[in-house]
Order: sequence, then structure tokens, then C-alpha cells
Amino acid sequence: MDIRYPVVLEAEPGGGFFVRFPDFEDVFTEGSTRDEALCNAVEALSGMLAFKLENGHAIPRPEAVPPDADAVAPDAKVQAALLVRFARGARSLAEVARALGTSWPSARRLEDPSHWPSLKSLDRVAAVMGKKLVLSFE
Repeated sequence: MDIRYPVVLEAEPGGGFFVRFPDFEDVFTEGSTRDEALCNAVEALSGMLAFKLENGHAIPRPEAVPPDADAVAPDAKVQAALLVRFARGARSLAEVARALGTSWPSARRLEDPSHWPSLKSLDRVAAVMGKKLVLSFE
């Protein structure tokens, strides 16, 4: 699953760019240059998604991004936590813990955006949920 959310960059009259997220009306940022604006967008997106994960809020799945549109992905820890959350679906963390043969707190850490799960842990949880872990560099 590609976890990139679309962003809209709007040129500011005095220079720079305002960035907003169509999927999240309460998240926005800016930057002096296009690159800085996109870098700031990653930070804003990561922070907001981490907050939502930590507090159990609903998070919409990213829509497919058209080839000509701008999009950003959250940082790697947040992406890992989101992948587990999305793959888990309606299953409870207790069910996931039982399937993994681990404790509820250990299963909960898989969705903790401040925790670095091991590749082994991610591979195991993917298998339990009928998925396959795939890595890539961009």
C-alpha cells in the first residue's frame, strides 16, 4: 500500500508556497521554496498522523494520487504504524496479539508511531494478516 497523501501547493503573492491537504482540512504548512514547502508538508503530515494514531482517531486511507499531482508520505515510523493499522482493519489488537503469540502491549507497539518495529516484526504481522511486506527506496 502506498501511503502518500495529495497536497496542494498555492503560490503566495509575496513569494513562497502555502500547502494544504485535501484529505485533512485542519493540516497546512508553508515554505519559501517548493522544496521547502514539500519538506514541511512531510513534517506536518507525520505529526498529525502520529497524533491521530496515538489517540485512536480515524485516519482515512490515502486515495490514488494522479501522476501529475503532488503528494507526500509521512516519515517511516508513522508509515509502519499506519500500515499495521490499515492491515488490521476491524480486528482487535487482542486478536492480533493472539495470532502473533505475543502480548497486547507488544501488539500495540506495532501501531505506535514513536516505536521502531523490526523488519521481522513487520513481516510477521503482515503474514498474520494475509499480507506480504514489501520495501522500496524512492
